[in-house]
Amino acid sequence: MPLASCANSSLGDSLQKNLAADPKLEASTAPAPSATPAIATTPEPQPSVLASESPAPTLSPSATPSPAIVPQPSVASIPDFSGTTVVGASGSSDGSVNPVATSGNTSNGQPQTTPVAIAFSDLNKTPKELQEYVSDLAKLGVLTPATDGVKGNQTRDDLFAPNKVITRREYVRWLVAANNRLYASQPAKQIRLGTDTAVPTYQDVPRNDPDFPAIQGLAEAGLIPSPLSGDSTTVTFRPDAPLTRENLVLWKVPADTRQALPTASLDAVKQTWGFQDAPRIDSKALRAVLADFQNGDSSNIRRAFGYTTLFQPKKAVTRAEAAAALWYFGFQGDGQSAQEALKSLNASPTATP
Repeated sequence: MPLASCANSSLGDSLQKNLAADPKLEASTAPAPSATPAIATTPEPQPSVLASESPAPTLSPSATPSPAIVPQPSVASIPDFSGTTVVGASGSSDGSVNPVATSGNTSNGQPQTTPVAIAFSDLNKTPKELQEYVSDLAKLGVLTPATDGVKGNQTRDDLFAPNKVITRREYVRWLVAANNRLYASQPAKQIRLGTDTAVPTYQDVPRNDPDFPAIQGLAEAGLIPSPLSGDSTTVTFRPDAPLTRENLVLWKVPADTRQALPTASLDAVKQTWGFQDAPRIDSKALRAVLADFQNGDSSNIRRAFGYTTLFQPKKAVTRAEAAAALWYFGFQGDGQSAQEALKSLNASPTATP
């Protein structure tokens, strides 16, 4: 019988009820919503990622990435010496350039050597004939602020005090820094610093002394008298004592000649230099004084003290005079000046792609 004929009849109502879906069964068999595939979604960055990583910058097709700037000691931005401010370095053991400033020892036994540039406010007090030398070394980051003479404690960061007496520790610090800056591209000529595992050469310069790396390094290189060089009587360094003229020459000349010093006698020094007070020069310094004469116009004595018939070997050296001596390293035309080092620095690229 056709179903259409059962409409509005008792039989049709019965059939509709029998064929209708069970509500309970319908609720229990409803299909679950389909899950979104994991690969189709991008998880949100976690807080730990956002805190440690920065998204890479997006460059437009026409944009040209800027080269990464490599830190370099500022030279062009340093005022001309005719002013009163010149940039120098903080008190680092080697001050050097790397320019790199720490006073102690670091990992791998080597102290850092990055000098921190500072502005000296009193370089206009430097004697005129020494201004160029002081200015060039200040621009190279070799020079450090004046101290109060007590273990290198600084009084003011902006004072160079060019006419103040320099201590032995300060001179050694500058000597190592200047040598290594001038020969920055020639590692074989650089002076290696003492490490934190080295046995101290001098009783009064322990490993925790801020200038231990430079002082120990010079002693181990044989450039200053010590038990290591066969001078068993030199067991102390006296780092805070004033530097004398004869010690300035004695410690600097070996770094100039890079060879054994000539045999010297008192008569030979008298005949060459003509110093009236030659007999007052310590016998250890005679050979260095004679070798310095053989360096002609590049002599440390001539550059620092000018023409003189009195050497005054025990006279204390000023900070400006010490800078003048350290402005040039070399012997008989084969050497490097701070001025040449500055030119090389200006000519070197300051950025890498």
